[in-house]
Amino acid sequence: MIQTKYHGEIEVNKEDFLHFEKGIPGFLDEKEFIILPLSDDQTFSIMQSLTTPYVAFVIASPFHFFQDYEFKLEDSIVEELDIKAEKDVLVFLILSVGDPFEKTTANLQAPVIINSLNNKAKQVILNDRCYKTKHPIFQKG
Repeated sequence: MIQTKYHGEIEVNKEDFLHFEKGIPGFLDEKEFIILPLSDDQTFSIMQSLTTPYVAFVIASPFHFFQDYEFKLEDSIVEELDIKAEKDVLVFLILSVGDPFEKTTANLQAPVIINSLNNKAKQVILNDRCYKTKHPIFQKG
């Protein structure tokens, strides 16, 4: 059982734990997380720390909002996460939830990369000047 920020106390499976060997930027001591659903349509999820209940991030797949989002992982990151095939890679963006929700932004500069086979994970800082830390996810139309 763990205490969570958005879901109260819940039971979790150890095989679902994500392992961030070096923590994540700004939270270097937070090394284990779990992904929990936030929205019924599975567009939004919560990446919840297993050790600190108030450390939880709203995340989403970048491809739901930014179909042309792409980058190349450095070889050192591929090795660190022990990635063997592209199909095993999950990519999430950490969102800054706005008020109102339509002002929510995504951090395209620092995606969370997960090897779905071994649950090794890392928040990667990209060296692409096109991507910023606060891209609006809802386009005005």
